[in-house]
Amino acid sequence: IKSIAEAATVLFLQQGYSKTQISHIAKAVGVSVGTIYLDFAGKKEIMHFVLKSTMEPDFLNRKFDRPITDDLFAGLENDVVEMFEKAGNDFARHLSDSAEDYNLEALVSDAFDLLSSYAAGCLFIEKNQFDFQFLAEHYKRYRKRFFETMTRYMAVFIERGTVRPLKHLELTTTLIIEILSWWAMDIRYTSFETQNIPMSISKELCIDNIISAYQTKN
Repeated sequence: IKSIAEAATVLFLQQGYSKTQISHIAKAVGVSVGTIYLDFAGKKEIMHFVLKSTMEPDFLNRKFDRPITDDLFAGLENDVVEMFEKAGNDFARHLSDSAEDYNLEALVSDAFDLLSSYAAGCLFIEKNQFDFQFLAEHYKRYRKRFFETMTRYMAVFIERGTVRPLKHLELTTTLIIEILSWWAMDIRYTSFETQNIPMSISKELCIDNIISAYQTKN
């Protein structure tokens, strides 16, 4: 089941959900189409399994009645929306006290962890937004809030003097998010040449370079 989910994740992200067939997944795993159907009732169930596993990493370790049917994923889309809301609230929590005990390094670390944790699910929605419009609309709002929160943190740090003045604050914030997104998400799944670089090293690179670029020397 894990091998099927991993192969399907890559295919859904690289060639799209609608273009991916069960036969493609079977070929990627190295089994017959019939073997896939012993574990999953269909492609939709595999897709829901991938999203559920993104939200709950321990879900993969459960024992399942086979084939896995969509009854297991009742209310999943609403659960994903709730996850977006909770993640947004948690990420913005330091703003309630003007980020008094927070700094740029902690922000970059938290943002990287958030992006890497939900990488497969977020990229799936991005790459298949026209097939899953309900999730896409909520994801767009989540992305907007994430950007606004990052921008507010950067503005606080600039005012405090721990981040250098930025001529284009919003564009610079976008640049930082794109750097984090590529190293936390795309490099594993959707870059031209995907690489299995340990997340700890990717995070270290991001922190080192972003801190060097924007934190003041004081």
